[in-house]
Amino acid sequence: MTQPLTVVVLVKHVPDAKEERVLAGDPPVVDRSSGILSELDEYAVEAALQLTEARDNAEDRVLALTMGPAGAAGALKRALQLGAHGGFHVLDDALAGSDAWVTARVLAAAVERIARHAGAPVDLVLTGMASTDGETSLVPGQLAERLGLAQVGLASSLALDDDAASLTATRDTETEVLEVVAELPAVVSVTDRINTPRYPNFKAIMAAKKKPVQTWSAADLGLDAEAVGFAGSLTEVLEAVPRPPRSAGRIVVDEGEGGIRLAEFLVAEKLV
Repeated sequence: MTQPLTVVVLVKHVPDAKEERVLAGDPPVVDRSSGILSELDEYAVEAALQLTEARDNAEDRVLALTMGPAGAAGALKRALQLGAHGGFHVLDDALAGSDAWVTARVLAAAVERIARHAGAPVDLVLTGMASTDGETSLVPGQLAERLGLAQVGLASSLALDDDAASLTATRDTETEVLEVVAELPAVVSVTDRINTPRYPNFKAIMAAKKKPVQTWSAADLGLDAEAVGFAGSLTEVLEAVPRPPRSAGRIVVDEGEGGIRLAEFLVAEKLV
């Protein structure tokens, strides 16, 4: 039997794109009282499940990790319904306002604690290509640096070698397709081209209710309050104002001079 594989998947609780995003507080932060699992993270969960299902080892584990307010438990719940075996939630009011720099610091500490909790090293950390709220794509690289691991970004396919000592990833660029090989452990972000996430059936939804979820505070991870949240962040939002209402458009009735009037408008607005 092959050695068991431990895969940690980062999942983020984000505002539903169908709803209006709201900034509140001083300094202002996104209101995360309600939300969903970031759609792009579902591809990472599915990639982890496919990698483990392709192996003949019932001891392989896919573990979901999130950082956020109480509502972020919903992201873990969805990941467990999709098939993750367990979840970890970093929950602490001191984390509010954390930027990508601090987020990577907290998640790195959490990954290290997961390894201690499981009594085995984390072989692979998978993430989506970006979160659907911040869309910075900064966390995977910073996380790999903090953990001292190799990083592969924007993978459109993944395959492990027979003994799970390394993985081969495909990266699509504008001009070529690259094949990248990295030794494990590693941090890998995947794109939305890598798979089609499964939809949990009723059995999976019910089974998720019995899966273990561990909650940790910043202190549990050995992090001081000054190292996280607003205090530890390198970036700061100074002001946030509501988006102005959209003005009514200008209708041009084409009576033979529509093209001329359109050109004049573009020139006046310095668009050409």
